[in-house]
Amino acid sequence: MAVTMADITKLRALTSAGLMDCKKALAETDGDIEAAVEILRKKGQAVAAKREDRQAAEGCVLSKSTGKFAAIVALNCETDFVAQNAGFVALTQKILDAAVAAEAKTLDDLKALTIDGQTIEALVVEESGKTGEKTEISSYEVVAAPSTAAYNHFNKKLAAVVGFNLEGVDEKVGREVAMQVASMNPVAVDADSVPQSVKDTEYNVAVEKTKEEQVKKAVEAALKKAGINPNLVDSEAHIESNIAKGWLTEEEAEKARVIAKETAEAKAANLPEQMIKNIAQGRLNKFFKDSCLMEQAFVQDGELTVGQYLEKVQKGLVAVEFKRVNLNQD
Repeated sequence: MAVTMADITKLRALTSAGLMDCKKALAETDGDIEAAVEILRKKGQAVAAKREDRQAAEGCVLSKSTGKFAAIVALNCETDFVAQNAGFVALTQKILDAAVAAEAKTLDDLKALTIDGQTIEALVVEESGKTGEKTEISSYEVVAAPSTAAYNHFNKKLAAVVGFNLEGVDEKVGREVAMQVASMNPVAVDADSVPQSVKDTEYNVAVEKTKEEQVKKAVEAALKKAGINPNLVDSEAHIESNIAKGWLTEEEAEKARVIAKETAEAKAANLPEQMIKNIAQGRLNKFFKDSCLMEQAFVQDGELTVGQYLEKVQKGLVAVEFKRVNLNQD
């Protein structure tokens, strides 16, 4: 039977596939709309398979909170053009709404949910057929707590959710803390929540950095005492460059090398251990202050930490968990 423009338009409205693809599908099924929809869905699966090796680095990230449960969904594609498309954003929102309504705990749970008779996994594959781009849910994060809050950045590339230990937290307060998570990217809720392996690494880095600084100070002092500008001999490349420019003689360069080597070896062998530990611990404490949510300076009021702000708002109120997804690298 002849394929009519009305049927093509109807099929396109149902699938968002291209006009020629709709026409071909209808011709193949003798005008059977439902059968044509299935053909186009299968085509979407074929497109998705072809795109497996492509990088889906763009996309839409949205979050939502409903009382004790909050979630973030990141639906990825290949180009920002597709990511900003209203239909793509609407699909992300639809997936998120279903996830929160069902309180899906994992990505597998999310993919198994159904929307209008189709699994979310199938909907994502179908979207790949519509756009011609690799499409996938790259992140699904959840927080469950007595109260939760969510924040979505305006560019739909960044979102955060946070959970609190008490019920009935003011929506504005919750959103402000979720915004803090989004903007300041903490690594943990508080110092106690930082994994010991991270603490050990940060402390060891601080120790080595402190030792290097103490040795460097001693070398600079010795060079200055000998009448040599430390800035002219702070690296071998710099020494060669300054000799070429006539700012340093070969004799001065060799003298600087000897002083730097002997002073560095002597200082490294006699570093005060307790002083190094104290400075390193101070640096670790600064890491906690910069990287732990409850100890960070509150973005909305730099005079308070986030912990102090929450205590001020409601006695005993603390953040207990957060999740953050950012498609753009921090």
